[in-house]
Amino acid sequence: MKRLTLIICTIVSLAGCASITQKTTTPTEAKRSEAEAGVLYDWQEQVIVSQYDDIWERIIAAYQLDLSVDNERIRSQIQWYSKHQSYMDRVADRGVRYLHFISEQIEARDVPGELALLPIVESAFDPFAYSHGRASGVWQFIPSTGRDFGLRQDWWYDGRRDIRAATEAALKYLYALQREFNGDWLLALAAYNSGAGTVRKAIRTNKKKGKATDFWALDLPRETRDYVPKLIALAKIIRDPSDYGLTLKPLSDEPYFAVVNTGGQIDLSQVAALADADLDEIYKLNPGYNRWATHPDGPHEVLVPVQQQSVFEDQLASLPAQQRVKWQRYSVKSGDSLITIARQFHTTPDVLQDANNIRGNIIRAGQQLLIPSAFRNQESYTQSVSQRLSRIKSLRRPGNTDKVEYQVRSGDSFWGIARHHDVTVGELARWNGMAPGDPIKPGQTLVIWTQKATPGKREVIRKINYRVRSGDSLARISQKFNVRMSDLKRWNANQVKNKYLQPGQTLTLYVDVMR
Repeated sequence: MKRLTLIICTIVSLAGCASITQKTTTPTEAKRSEAEAGVLYDWQEQVIVSQYDDIWERIIAAYQLDLSVDNERIRSQIQWYSKHQSYMDRVADRGVRYLHFISEQIEARDVPGELALLPIVESAFDPFAYSHGRASGVWQFIPSTGRDFGLRQDWWYDGRRDIRAATEAALKYLYALQREFNGDWLLALAAYNSGAGTVRKAIRTNKKKGKATDFWALDLPRETRDYVPKLIALAKIIRDPSDYGLTLKPLSDEPYFAVVNTGGQIDLSQVAALADADLDEIYKLNPGYNRWATHPDGPHEVLVPVQQQSVFEDQLASLPAQQRVKWQRYSVKSGDSLITIARQFHTTPDVLQDANNIRGNIIRAGQQLLIPSAFRNQESYTQSVSQRLSRIKSLRRPGNTDKVEYQVRSGDSFWGIARHHDVTVGELARWNGMAPGDPIKPGQTLVIWTQKATPGKREVIRKINYRVRSGDSLARISQKFNVRMSDLKRWNANQVKNKYLQPGQTLTLYVDVMR
């Protein structure tokens, strides 16, 4: 239930004002009502205060999509969610940090309240979620789209994971998309998932065939066809959870975090100590920071639990600026470079140059450098990029496999490394917490899980004649049948002289059916 609804207006018609105060009215609805009734008011947005006991109620009150639609695609998603109470609980546990802020941003823009649930579809509110398509953060921005909407991405910081910056960028992007599609939010959501070009192409195809061009009629990628039904299913469930055999964890409609200006770079472990908070909690509120500290160039601010704001600000004010990060003195050795020193101390060459007034990249043996460094050992910063990747790489893989650590050489590619070790590109990327399109650099170490060579292992080889289908490639066929591409080319030397395969072409494969 709502705790308080206060409405103030400049009265032109007292009776009219009284009639409006009988019900809960948003500023936008009030403007519409007075225009329709012919009653004039001088409304001021900031004087309407509406607070709910529960954040779910606040989200529901802002719903704007048509939830009366019912079809098999929506029912299928409802069925899945209704069988996964633990998933809904996990989403609430994560989302409690961010939902109040997101709801405020949605209301400020007068966009559908259902958008507050979109991070559930995108990432289940995991701030460190990273997809095969290189999308990151609760709103799952890919690098290029993130940059288009002003989300900075560098060694120290990734704005795609910054809850405030990414939320504002996502809502701006979604609003622009719905304008592009003439106010159709379902098409805007589809475009958010698969790109506006994909949706426009599907619309053009349907127009040529004389078909409807609404979301439900379009031939879109499978992921996108499921994307909108997932959101509608969630909106229905959040509105009436008991109808679907679910319960929602109550989440107070109160700010979870406060923003504090630090005035400069600060070690995140210092933030946790000063705020009397857990370091993992500080990372979950500040997932945009990739390393052990905030960005040396800003933004010079951190989010802390709102209950800890006062104690953090008091202790921060008494902490000298030079003690917000630890400084070490380092004597340059023969063979050192700014790159090798930066790598050793988990920083960047740019930071070393700035801290020591170095122009260019030349340093000399015996030269003394001041180096900002972490207060704790690197393993303590459990949610930093390096530690998350380390955990992913150390996971034991099921099956009869051996772990290989491969050091990337100049000229290597994901595809070449995967082919050489008889694994797929997708597997190789996943084992290393990366996406197949991510760049790799010489000297980088990749974890590869290869099939153990079992003495006396039985092999059953069968000859297969495979008919090439539309969209096939040598790489795709070799991965599908778990054979080396070099063997595939050798078996079909006369068939693969041309650069491209042709649908209907027949290839010969020798496949170990025991694999």
